[in-house]
Amino acid sequence: MLEYYVFWFFAAILLYAGVRTITTRNPVHAALFLVLAFFTAADIWLLLRAEFLAITLVLVYVGAVMVLFLFVVMMLDINLDRLREGFWRHLPLGIVIGLLIVLEMGTLVLIGFERASLPLPAEPGPGYSNTRELGRLLYTDYVYPFELAAIVLLVAIIAAIALTMRKRKDTRYQNPAQQVVVRREERVRLVSMPAEKKE
Repeated sequence: MLEYYVFWFFAAILLYAGVRTITTRNPVHAALFLVLAFFTAADIWLLLRAEFLAITLVLVYVGAVMVLFLFVVMMLDINLDRLREGFWRHLPLGIVIGLLIVLEMGTLVLIGFERASLPLPAEPGPGYSNTRELGRLLYTDYVYPFELAAIVLLVAIIAAIALTMRKRKDTRYQNPAQQVVVRREERVRLVSMPAEKKE
């Protein structure tokens, strides 16, 4: 019975962090709220006895992806005023899409509650390994979606590199090829000055 209360506590934190991720104005604060959402989702997976997924979520998403996201957000000079200009124009479409998502998720949750009375996962046997079982499912039943997810991640990595490698006019950088071919006469100028006389 205690696990139900812990689940609802973590679910409330997860919903709050998710809402704050999309409503806060500062992108760095939004990324930190997303980190909180990831940690809370990992806690819920621990309640479901999916330790491998929880640890993977913390290590991969919080430890790598969010650090990269924060780096890109702080490296790109995002003009927040320009982002807010189209808010009211796109608000009706966003509300319609949000209501459709809530309707779909609510329908699935209600159907799931009708089919099952929220049973806790059964206690696994002494030789059970959820990591081995997850690997068996990924590479047999879900091998094609797994490969598609890998392709999507590869495209995201290439897009992130392309965004950070673009040349801007206000960026200062050094060109090693020009530094190698420079001559002393171009950088050093000898000035002949008369010696000072002591009085």
